[in-house]
Amino acid sequence: MRRFLFVSCLTFFAISPASADITHAIKSSISLTVDGAGSISTRVPSSFAVSGSNVTLGTPPKLGTLTSGTALGYTPGVYSVTTAGDSFSYSESYIEGDDVPTVLSTTVTAGVVPALPVFGSNTTTSGGVAGTLAGTLATDGAMSITAGGAGTTAIGQVIQELTIK
Repeated sequence: MRRFLFVSCLTFFAISPASADITHAIKSSISLTVDGAGSISTRVPSSFAVSGSNVTLGTPPKLGTLTSGTALGYTPGVYSVTTAGDSFSYSESYIEGDDVPTVLSTTVTAGVVPALPVFGSNTTTSGGVAGTLAGTLATDGAMSITAGGAGTTAIGQVIQELTIK
């Protein structure tokens, strides 16, 4: 009887199927990017500075009025030596700032900035041109990427996951 029970138990365990959860996933993606054009401009201000010793101010220096399409303008001061025969120093500097533009925006045509405002500081990035940029994913998992023009990016990836629990 013991032998029968032993053989029955062995048969029972040998016949029972193994149990496991198996998951298989395939994920595919393509990312296509075309850079945008941009321009950052900073207007430089007008400024002047005067310094000196043993000088007397007659007529003060002055800045003109800033209007669109014209320069600011600067009228230098009139000075004289305070004590004749003594040493003196005098320094005057002037920086003409950027004009007020009639159009304050920059246009982008076909991904390109054709004209920029003329300012003291400009940073410009040209835009990408899509050209032949393309990407396809077939149902069988085949991936095809076609390069574009300047300023474009194409990234393709396939991720396969196999999970056994």
